[in-house]
Amino acid sequence: MLTLNYSIKELNRIGSATAIKLRRLGVEIVQDFLFYFPFRYEDFSKILKIKDAKPGMSVNIVGQIELIQNKRSPRRRMFITEALVRDETESIKVIWFNQPFLTRTLKEGDAVSLAGRVEEDFTGAVMMSPVYEKVRNADWRGLSADQRGINAVHTQGLVPIYHLTNDLSQKQIRYLMKQVIHLADRLSDWLPEEVRKNSGLLGLGEAVRKVHFPKSNKDIADARRRLAFDELFLIQMQSQLIKKDLDASRAEPIPFREEETKKLIQSLPFKLTDAQRKAAWGILKDLGKDKPMSRLLEGDVGSGKTIVALIAMFNAALAGKQAVLMVPTEILASQHYESFCRLLKGWGIKIGLVTRGAKKTNHESGIMNQGDEKNRDSEFIIHDSQIIIGTHALIQEKINFKNLVLAIIDEQHRFGVEQRKTLIKKTSPEGDFTPHLLSTTATPIPRSLALALYGDLDLSIINQMPADRKKILTKVVAEENRGKAYDFIREQIMKGRQAFVICPLINISDPLRLSGSEASKLGVKSVKEEFEKLDKAIFPEIKMGMLHGKMKAKEKEETMRDFLENKIKVLVSTSVVEVGVDVPNATIMMIEGADRFGLAQLHQFRGRVGRGEYQSYCFLFSESEAEKTLKRLNALTEHHDGFALAKIDLKFRGPGEVYGTMQKGFPELKIASLFDYVLMKLAKEEAERIVNKDASLDAWPKLKEKLGEWDRQTHLE
Repeated sequence: MLTLNYSIKELNRIGSATAIKLRRLGVEIVQDFLFYFPFRYEDFSKILKIKDAKPGMSVNIVGQIELIQNKRSPRRRMFITEALVRDETESIKVIWFNQPFLTRTLKEGDAVSLAGRVEEDFTGAVMMSPVYEKVRNADWRGLSADQRGINAVHTQGLVPIYHLTNDLSQKQIRYLMKQVIHLADRLSDWLPEEVRKNSGLLGLGEAVRKVHFPKSNKDIADARRRLAFDELFLIQMQSQLIKKDLDASRAEPIPFREEETKKLIQSLPFKLTDAQRKAAWGILKDLGKDKPMSRLLEGDVGSGKTIVALIAMFNAALAGKQAVLMVPTEILASQHYESFCRLLKGWGIKIGLVTRGAKKTNHESGIMNQGDEKNRDSEFIIHDSQIIIGTHALIQEKINFKNLVLAIIDEQHRFGVEQRKTLIKKTSPEGDFTPHLLSTTATPIPRSLALALYGDLDLSIINQMPADRKKILTKVVAEENRGKAYDFIREQIMKGRQAFVICPLINISDPLRLSGSEASKLGVKSVKEEFEKLDKAIFPEIKMGMLHGKMKAKEKEETMRDFLENKIKVLVSTSVVEVGVDVPNATIMMIEGADRFGLAQLHQFRGRVGRGEYQSYCFLFSESEAEKTLKRLNALTEHHDGFALAKIDLKFRGPGEVYGTMQKGFPELKIASLFDYVLMKLAKEEAERIVNKDASLDAWPKLKEKLGEWDRQTHLE
């Protein structure tokens, strides 16, 4: 008997190959599958008579097959299946490509329900490759047009459309979902009953059933409202718990050393912007309090967030305390270490670097680099340094800090309750003091959204760029000018510069949930395919490198280091470079399939170049010639401010796509929109009410369990 924990591979018509494909979508058991939601619906709720089906329309028709046969196309070497389908009003030609088995599945006299687009050829109206289902002949003969084929799943009503992976079809997903949907009623509803009633929400089982197989648009709206509320409520619950925790905590105040800070700022090789000064002052005031700071520092790519963080850490070090900076990658940690050592030279501040591959300090000692113990160097650095730089793995080291008062987390503002508790224990095992916490992000989040999303965080925004920063010249390049772009890149590399080439996919068959055939058809470029082409055909004389998320961490680090050291001239990569390192010598960012990315993300890519003294360029390539797409991409050529681009992107694409899973540091939202303020406000009010009632959540064990599970999945994976 089927259960929610039943392995997906045990379902009817699931072989090991299909199970592997589903695993790529995160589906291992039946419960995972139920939470694999459709992202849109085809509306085939009205059956059209054939005489009313006009070219350009997406329609559902029901009729009887009068004729069906296979032909072979001599030119394209493919099978063409042609059928003639008639209802009581007229007949229509139907064509399928490379599906010769259809003549064994569909016979003359069969009643079929067809859904798809009507086109036109020299014979008149024709349906090309429609989705089909057989309809019981009794239905065809005995029911009215609006009732025919009422058991259809793929061609009638509101038909769910899912993201796919290679060689999985919508029909397969819907067929399998139909097998398990009855188990939705067994899902444990973790949302407290009082919250559900106060907010007028469906039960979880009913919402899951309706989101997959709705009977009306109201079903979709009600189901999505419940499922979206769940996501926003968990975010708000976490924020409220952190806020409650912080309200009861004490921190060690860090006094502001005005004279020394002014001297440091005057010694910098650049002038601080007014926005940097304002942000730094807000942080320094917070650090002087005995309540732990919890602040988000938001600034555009290249706006100078790191120097603001350095000023805060400098004051902690002068107070004889420790500050730690945690960043996403080892190479970025190494870069910050070198930069901090250079900028703080002469101040006698001990700076340490602790990553998996490197352990260094700017103060040598006989204790360093001796013995075989795994953590010997780490322990010495962490105990003996005033400023410590490393990856997020720093808090996983089995070593406590000596007297940590300030932790700065780069691009990880969803820093969970458990991670904060770990940090507190590493700082003060008795839990006497909580470190001040500063999170930074380059993702352009509008102020109102940031305050709604992160109720526990105060906000500082750096909305100015350094005066000497050159604007990156950005162009949308037509396909016919691709050769000129390659020539320009070659010229730049001959001058000693370097280039990034970004692609949406790793393999052509490993896309943004597209099948391989769909990806090829859409012209979506892959890293492996593009690397081969550029390496062998376009730039055979130039040293190339490749980078993507499926490479081992060590391989990624080595590749990035080779690029940083100018051993690799052109780096072909996926979006893993979005949050990366400074390569001052890189002057070209070439983005393939630019329409597959949001403007905010394209702006992040663009920010990887233009970090040195040379003029930099960003070239955008898109296979799409749609006016809306080109208008959106052209916005990038006119605007260089991340906040402005985020607002423009919202108009074109909608919030779900702008701040989706591709954005670093954001919670993964399958259903909710981060711009649904009404639902977010409701979720916040209910979360506040629950936490104020009982912050231990002992009264709601299912909610407590769900929140712990969600927190583990969301943070520092």
